[in-house]
Amino acid sequence: MLHNRFLYLWFMFKKLVVLLLCFALSPRALGQETNEVTQVDFLKSIHFLDENPQRQFPIIGLNESFTLVFDDLLAQDNDYYYRIKHFNADWRPSDLFPNQYLKGFDNLRLDNFRSSFNTLQRYTHYELTLPNTNTSFLVSGNYMIEIYNAYDELMFSRKFLVFENTAQVQLGIYPTQKIDRLTTSQNLQFSIRPLGFQIRNPTTDLKVVMLQNYQWNSARQAPAPQYTSGNQLIYRYDLPTQYYGGNEYLFFNTKDLRVLNPSVSYVGLEELYQHYLYTDAPRKGFAYTYFPDINGNFVVETLQGNDRHTEADYSEVYFSLARQYGLNDEEIYIYGKFNNYALSEENKMVYNPNLELYEGILLLKQGFYNYNYVRKVDGELDKISISDTHAQTENNYLVLVYHRSIGSLYDALIGVGEQQSFSLQR
Repeated sequence: MLHNRFLYLWFMFKKLVVLLLCFALSPRALGQETNEVTQVDFLKSIHFLDENPQRQFPIIGLNESFTLVFDDLLAQDNDYYYRIKHFNADWRPSDLFPNQYLKGFDNLRLDNFRSSFNTLQRYTHYELTLPNTNTSFLVSGNYMIEIYNAYDELMFSRKFLVFENTAQVQLGIYPTQKIDRLTTSQNLQFSIRPLGFQIRNPTTDLKVVMLQNYQWNSARQAPAPQYTSGNQLIYRYDLPTQYYGGNEYLFFNTKDLRVLNPSVSYVGLEELYQHYLYTDAPRKGFAYTYFPDINGNFVVETLQGNDRHTEADYSEVYFSLARQYGLNDEEIYIYGKFNNYALSEENKMVYNPNLELYEGILLLKQGFYNYNYVRKVDGELDKISISDTHAQTENNYLVLVYHRSIGSLYDALIGVGEQQSFSLQR
């Protein structure tokens, strides 16, 4: 009896140690930033729908809504479920319980789905609108939506934002004061004015995050305000709020599967349509040339049907980048919103020494797409060594203002400022 009791106590002790280690190594305990993920390659065209089709960045007021859409190429009417988590300004989990940031329930099945019609590539199109009758948001801040399959396996996750309009943000884009960056960079200067309340200590209570072209990999936290003027907080820094301008995005159009256009050199048809784009050349060292773009986004559209969500087909799009030599350990990627700006094996290019080209193939839904070529150097993203950077480039900038009041358990998103660099102040 004594031996059995000892074994039981030893077993419970080991179980407790394992639980403590799991908690200690969890993202919440370590304070690790939570990133978006995509686990499978048969879920395509994942994006958010907004009133502005050129903006697929999900940011809404507490009483507004957005729609998440995606396609399942298995075309089997699979069951998918959504879960929602709340985060602080630095994308570490907040200390709120679900019933403190959600009204209703999550972990519910997506019940709005339709099969494709008259397409060579069969797929099932899914849509989820939030808030809905089952789920709504109680507080502002950073959120993550996670999509799981029927076996409770994570398929993908995406960030979105909910804001409360309790601070006014005035944002301007200015030339940099650094002579060596005058032709390559753009500088953000802005002010924040709380509406109806005072910020006790801006250094500790306020976090300000800047984004270029709605891309989370460009997120940068601004320093403390440079000075105050009345109840306004003024940010007139140079280097801390400066971004490389980059270059305008390249584009192609596959709205009509059967025709050539200025971006498509050849169209083929086997099991699916193939679209061969004209070969691109590196733009490093060339003068800036303006042409309109949508800053990396894509818009699904078809001329072969009336419903772009279920009648737009998929095609294999062939990309090529002229390069006279392949560098050792050089990794070049096709870069755009089509895969959430990820650097994955899917959009990694392969060097063809016979043609002196980098080549890549992507399966993409019909529409209008922006893309660029980027490099990964020592594990870091390099956006400008192939495309170059110019101060004249049209970019969209977003300033997100987070505030944590005394005793609060989370960072509230109290204000949003947005501006295009075409309104560059002189």
